[in-house]
Amino acid sequence: MRLHTKLMAALAVASPLAYGQTSVELYGRLDAGLEYLNHINNSAGGSSTRWSAEGGDWGTSMLGLKGNEDLGGGLNAIFNLETGLQVMNGTTSGGRLWSRRAFVGLKSEEWGTLQAGRNLFIDSDGVWEFDPFVQQAFSSASLVRGRNWQQTSNNIEYHSPVFWGFDVQGQYSFGNQPGAFNSGATGEYGRSDGIMLTYHSTLFDVRGIYDELRDSNGRFTNIFQASREYFVGANVHFDAVKIQGAYTHYAAPDSPIGVADSADHYWLGATYNFQPRWAVTAGGFYIKVGDGSGDVSHDPSGHAMMYVLGTTYNLSKRTFLYGTVGYVNNGKNSDFSLEASPRDASNNTSPLVGQSQTGAYVGMLHQF
Repeated sequence: MRLHTKLMAALAVASPLAYGQTSVELYGRLDAGLEYLNHINNSAGGSSTRWSAEGGDWGTSMLGLKGNEDLGGGLNAIFNLETGLQVMNGTTSGGRLWSRRAFVGLKSEEWGTLQAGRNLFIDSDGVWEFDPFVQQAFSSASLVRGRNWQQTSNNIEYHSPVFWGFDVQGQYSFGNQPGAFNSGATGEYGRSDGIMLTYHSTLFDVRGIYDELRDSNGRFTNIFQASREYFVGANVHFDAVKIQGAYTHYAAPDSPIGVADSADHYWLGATYNFQPRWAVTAGGFYIKVGDGSGDVSHDPSGHAMMYVLGTTYNLSKRTFLYGTVGYVNNGKNSDFSLEASPRDASNNTSPLVGQSQTGAYVGMLHQF
């Protein structure tokens, strides 16, 4: 009996060494402030101004858990659970427990990372790094009505190691519907996929993305909701200055007959760090919707130009203050908002057709 007790104690002590170390981290960020937006279509033939307390203007508030277990030989088991939050009313994004990420996987120093579960769609994971406004409320998502910041479920993803500055990421999202391979559940995306190739160096970064985001019926029916995307972006670094530009083409070949089924999106911006605590960013974003008419959920042929100026001031390594102003100039057929409002959303902030819009927000973001 005494020998058995000693043996069990020895195994308990040796177990962490045999199976490696496990770590679990609670993390998050909280963003809150004030916002001004004018020329919002009030659905009564006129437009209104809105002053509001807002959360998430600079970046989505979130709460997450992530963990790592060292399995030995350079192999690790990983997981990530993350939900978006609205600090102004305490709710989670879309009513989901884990709205942004919920995946488990294996990570190898030699072979890369393989994971499965819900995650940011591949363009959302890749575009923000080449957006001078890192997908704030007024940013690269605005003139494409949020097409490039979605999440998808039922994902299988692979991230390669970095070879001579290059790495590749692939994502495949199953629709999970019997007898309808491309379709998805009601209110969800259908089968979607994408591939991303990136090169990083000390002087510049370049990224290319091709992805397919299908609607619940498995089709490409809306350039800003369910479409094919072709993206190329670049960052150039000059000491205290970073210049960022990108081009994106959207195609939705299954759109209703006569409706515009393509769009081209361009932007260029720069950030100047006056000092380690203080940075100023300026950028211009342009959208051109291809030939065709529109309806309640599809944008017609038209164009818009958006100008944004913003600044951040770091109070510490984890807390900063921010302020951003923006102006969008719509062509005579367009009604794009400074915010990424879907055309048919109940909370649409778009102006009247052909009308401009001005907005601003200030706030504070804390990370933990």
